[in-house]
Amino acid sequence: MLRTIKAALLIATLATLGVSCQKDEKLGSQGNPIKLYFTPSVDADTIASNSTEFLMFLEKETGYFFKSGIPTNYIAVVEAFGSERADIAVMNSFGYLMANEKYGAEAKLKVLRYGHDYYQGQIIAHVDSGINSVADLEGKKFAFTDPSSTSGYMFPLKILKDNEVKLGNQTFAIKHDNVVTMIYQKQVDAGATYYSAASETGEIRDARARVKTQFPDVEDKVKIITTTEKIPNDPFVFRKGLDKEVTTKFIAAVKKFIATKEGKDIFTNIYSVEGLVDTNDQEYDGLRGMIKALNLKTADLLKK
Repeated sequence: MLRTIKAALLIATLATLGVSCQKDEKLGSQGNPIKLYFTPSVDADTIASNSTEFLMFLEKETGYFFKSGIPTNYIAVVEAFGSERADIAVMNSFGYLMANEKYGAEAKLKVLRYGHDYYQGQIIAHVDSGINSVADLEGKKFAFTDPSSTSGYMFPLKILKDNEVKLGNQTFAIKHDNVVTMIYQKQVDAGATYYSAASETGEIRDARARVKTQFPDVEDKVKIITTTEKIPNDPFVFRKGLDKEVTTKFIAAVKKFIATKEGKDIFTNIYSVEGLVDTNDQEYDGLRGMIKALNLKTADLLKK
């Protein structure tokens, strides 16, 4: 028994020393790499398989070591800033507001999609659901994405509240492509996802495009009921107190990477991103106002 206790104490001591040693090493060293988190808005395997070359490019350009993480949901990314398990993260817009409010994290870059620094949400429904307007959603089975998603929950929720619509059974499907799939398979009548306008040639670029390989006729089976107002695009977020040199080198490297064809292809595969622009916290004040108007409580969202 005594030997067991001593062994447990030794393991605990070594673990503590390991964490302490890591913190003592300079951030960006092999023993204490810069921790880059990706928000899991699409399949984790898609992010992981496409991000490897990005990390290699960052290491070559900056001289730092990097380690990536893909948590299970938006909230985990926020909390990673609080525990300093994340130094930099690509986040959804509301997740950023939580990270800024709780832990002082700062947005410094914003992504571009199809030439725009904003996006929208949409409410979609199965063509056999009998839903042709927002009012028709009354009492229907509905799927949101994540409770901290602006396009897949908050902005569509505002539309429902403005129209005094009370849904039937509601579920959170976490990912946008999951919502589309659930509607396509008639597990729910309707749902909320991100929206981007179709290309000049008519090719869809909203969340339905994510499942088109699996369901080639998704455009015929799942239709758009309405779209939301504009939402500022996802930011690159930096931990409070992060060394300015690390921030400066990272920003220069990621801009250089996404300017290359390979870099643009990789970010298109991960987040449908084609470019980056500088941003600051003030650009998200409009979103703060909308959340306040909806009377959404962060604590309530964390419980969902």
